[in-house]
Amino acid sequence: MPSTATYSATQSGSEQYVSRILSALTERPDDIVIDWPGGGHTRRQCADAIVSAAGVLARSGIGPGHTVAVLAGSNSPLMLFARHAANLIGAAVVYLRSTNAASSLEPLPDDQQLGILRETGASFLAVDAAHLERARRLRAALDHRLHIGAYGGGAGAVDLAAGGAGTPPAPYPAAAGDLAVITYTTGTTGRPKGICRSYRAWRYAVETMLGDEHTVMLVTTPLSHTVGPIADAVLSAGGRLHVLAGFEPGAVLRALAARRVTRVFWATPQVYQVLDHPELPGTDLSSLNTLMYGGIPASPERLAQAVGVLGPILVQSYGTTECWEIGRLEREDHTDARRRGSVGRPSWQARVVVRDPDTGRDLATGEVGEICVSSPGILTEYFRDPERTANTLRGNWFHTGDLGYLDADGYLYLVDRLQHRIKFDGVNVYPAEVEKTLLTHPAVAQAAVFGAPDADRVERIHAAVVLKPSADATADALREHVRDRMSPRHAPAVVRFRGELPVIGSGKIDKQLLRREAATR
Repeated sequence: MPSTATYSATQSGSEQYVSRILSALTERPDDIVIDWPGGGHTRRQCADAIVSAAGVLARSGIGPGHTVAVLAGSNSPLMLFARHAANLIGAAVVYLRSTNAASSLEPLPDDQQLGILRETGASFLAVDAAHLERARRLRAALDHRLHIGAYGGGAGAVDLAAGGAGTPPAPYPAAAGDLAVITYTTGTTGRPKGICRSYRAWRYAVETMLGDEHTVMLVTTPLSHTVGPIADAVLSAGGRLHVLAGFEPGAVLRALAARRVTRVFWATPQVYQVLDHPELPGTDLSSLNTLMYGGIPASPERLAQAVGVLGPILVQSYGTTECWEIGRLEREDHTDARRRGSVGRPSWQARVVVRDPDTGRDLATGEVGEICVSSPGILTEYFRDPERTANTLRGNWFHTGDLGYLDADGYLYLVDRLQHRIKFDGVNVYPAEVEKTLLTHPAVAQAAVFGAPDADRVERIHAAVVLKPSADATADALREHVRDRMSPRHAPAVVRFRGELPVIGSGKIDKQLLRREAATR
């Protein structure tokens, strides 16, 4: 098997993050470092898998300027091994399984995976055994050449484990702007967009999340999205990963106790699911010291509940796929009722300003405008989409499309998405503010507020509501709740009760779907 002795923790002048991971994997080589339903992997086995695959890729002619696609079961270790191998030799990576950052259990259909392969021009597809047939089917439909590789090989595929002979490939001395990962996400606009992230941006993301050798992380959200750099940070520090294919609150609670987990990262709605789960009171969570969450703004009332039940372990990460983390609400902030409504202060090395979305003028403290960020973590471009790139990336500033304001202490508060503003009866109504008010009702577990036109094409306020188990409330009662706490103009004209809210990417609520449903009624 290949040797990892040639890989040092750092390379002078390079953004190569994989070398640091390989260096960490040389410590305690026989310890299990990744445990998942398919079995455990020791540190030596993980390092060998990465270096071997890198050798196979290099011998297949893959290197800087090439793109390696990855298609595997939800949260398979291949998601990590293939990316590390490709990035080690300077190739970029794109994941095909899913564009949903909250769950990858439901894969993309063939035509969308084929579209990503065509758009990126991927020249190598790394797959697991379960996806070999699909990989061959995709290759047959392409006009360009595509190598297929899998650990153990297979018909029409090279063996990614067969790269141990000969000299291990030299780490690519990555420059700051070199392309590392193309992440496709549907976001809230429907059309998948390819977000190009450089080696510098990926390394920055890893460095913002570093733990230590005692970190034990339970991974339940897709390794292809936000949790990927967090997992890399754990491996870089010498910690361990326990991986589940997806998020099911009962299974998660049992794993937290059995594995003595210290760190998790969940989408905000998943925090609520755990808080509402009947197994929570009887679960030993004494080892858990960091509960990171993000994706959508959290209810201050639910955060107070979480702190009361779990203790001061919550850390909110506010960001986007395009620019990684923008703000962070630390543990101590969660115990302060004044701060729980914010998304924290700007993250390490991030500069945040609030600008008038119409004039571009920087706004004063307390004024609501578009949140703009500059940091080492921002994207280089949207893949082959210069118009979108020009609209959102201006100079060194990424324009998030989020509306918010900064207070006198530097805490950032979200108001809503710029595109979600509802103009009703001469007043700007921000759906997120109405949602927060609905969530203060004792019967409401989740709420989504959006605008939809009525028969006269007048935009009305709609609310989709999920009630807590065994709770009861009427539409009129919820309207009155909002009316009393905000104003009659903010009260939803339509309230519909649902068993669950549709989500898309990072746990964000699919308001496009809710609007379409409202239009058909």
